[in-house]
Amino acid sequence: MSGFAYAIRDGRAEEIDLKSAPAAVGDFIWVHLCVSNEHARAWLSEQAKLPDYVIEGLVAAETRPRCTPMADGALVNLRGLTEVDMGTDLLASVRIFAGTGHVYTVMRRQLKALEAVRQAVAVGRIVDPGDLIAEFASAITEELDPVVADLGDRLDVCETQIEAVRAFRLRQRVNRVRVEAIGYRRFLAPQRAALEKLSALPADWLQDDDRVHLSSAADRAARMAEEVEAIRERAGLMHETLTDLRGELIDQRSLVIAIAAMVFLPLTFLTGLYGMNVEGLPFAQKPWAFDAILGLCAVISAAIVGWFSWRHWTR
Repeated sequence: MSGFAYAIRDGRAEEIDLKSAPAAVGDFIWVHLCVSNEHARAWLSEQAKLPDYVIEGLVAAETRPRCTPMADGALVNLRGLTEVDMGTDLLASVRIFAGTGHVYTVMRRQLKALEAVRQAVAVGRIVDPGDLIAEFASAITEELDPVVADLGDRLDVCETQIEAVRAFRLRQRVNRVRVEAIGYRRFLAPQRAALEKLSALPADWLQDDDRVHLSSAADRAARMAEEVEAIRERAGLMHETLTDLRGELIDQRSLVIAIAAMVFLPLTFLTGLYGMNVEGLPFAQKPWAFDAILGLCAVISAAIVGWFSWRHWTR
């Protein structure tokens, strides 16, 4: 099992051993676990002595961003970027149980924001549990902001390259952007709701500045959620446009093939007829017969092409 613990007194953080963390003295104790469910459950139950329903929330296999008042604190689930490949889940979770004098955080996959939070603790910016959660929320939204903006930029580039000849390649790129936008959208909207609920929670361990920072993080999450939704809709419309362009391209090529077939169909019949090795073909023995057949083929071809042009079938 890996993890760490800090005892924070007057804004100064002292790293302590995990085993002694539950009995440590300070303004509040921060315990972080990056473990499997079994190990986390055992430590939280035997060492931290947390209630079973709190432990269940901290080690749940599937989580969505939420804020739930529990016991003398609150259980908060947030989602942020991770360096670990998670397949369809683009964001990893951090489960936080905070209350007066303690904060427990559990991660199954380490978030990129964790290092920024540890640095904030080291320089003395964290003085209470509310500061710690607000720092997590701010670091997560700050890292997500350029990622969401990059999705929009990639879609802008695709929009400027819409051409029938590029429809197939662009559809693949648009689909990738659309899938990523859907993955982020799943968690950004509930994360906004969780932060808003936490900022309004009537808890004495949440100070006024904590509520301001949490509200700011909630506003940024809301803006990103709206931007991701707009990107998803734009990607859907662009996908339909590219599908239409590809259909038009196929129709145009099919029309060219059909016109070529219509031009050569009577010519093939005529040349096939005169290619038969039988007696009685008209003018077969005349020296000018070959030139006459070539001329007739040219006239037939010109007549067919002219008729297609008159009917506007070549456009």
